[in-house]
Amino acid sequence: MALYKVEICGVNTSKLPLLKGEEKDALFERIKQGDKEARELYIKGNLRLVLSIIQRFSNSNENVDDLFQIGCIGLMKAIDNFDITQGVKFSTYAVPMIIGEIRRYLRDNNAIRVSRSLRDTAYKAIYAKEMLLKKNDKEPTVCEIANEVGISQEDIVAALDAIQSPVSLYEPVYSEGGDTLYIMDQVSDKKNKEENWVEEISLKEAMARLSPRENNIINLRFFQGKTQMEVAEEIQISQAQVSRLEKNALKNMRNYLMDK
Repeated sequence: MALYKVEICGVNTSKLPLLKGEEKDALFERIKQGDKEARELYIKGNLRLVLSIIQRFSNSNENVDDLFQIGCIGLMKAIDNFDITQGVKFSTYAVPMIIGEIRRYLRDNNAIRVSRSLRDTAYKAIYAKEMLLKKNDKEPTVCEIANEVGISQEDIVAALDAIQSPVSLYEPVYSEGGDTLYIMDQVSDKKNKEENWVEEISLKEAMARLSPRENNIINLRFFQGKTQMEVAEEIQISQAQVSRLEKNALKNMRNYLMDK
């Protein structure tokens, strides 16, 4: 992989901007208010971070432009999910997400070679899907994604199908303070509503033994089908804390039910 290239994905890496701390804080305040221009400036101001990370994969045979593009997807995900109130530096949060995105790409890309144009289309579709989901709070249709990126539905489906690869639900995506978050923690459960879970009174008894916070988390996660990120935003704690409390609550419930 040639990292000596000055221009990567049309970006002159020798002229990448560098944001100061106060500039980052000001931009993030604007980003949280929905300012798209601030978001673009923040992305550009952190491209050096992406560039430094892809250098760790210099032994890879992958095209540097591809890795840079994947790293940028990880960067954008980090920006969209970063909680400024947690007192963690953005780079601390973003680095594992960018690395994880690149590693998943390298793993998924080993078995079958997919053309550059198909991958580009797929990346655009995935990014558009995430933005539409965040904006409308519902899963976008293929038609909506196609309209967003300006590509036909047939091409969108073909591109997404080409890059499909099985991923373990236990694939780690982020770690904070020793608590690892997995893909399964990011998945919203739309099926396990209350009518499916509460079939036996013993379950309610087990939940009654939880602390009020744990009880609330279990209710939001499994009765209302919310993701850990959504729960964290609602009760104003970090996603890592939600994960820890959820696992502890489930363990206590399991122990109670097994002892009955």
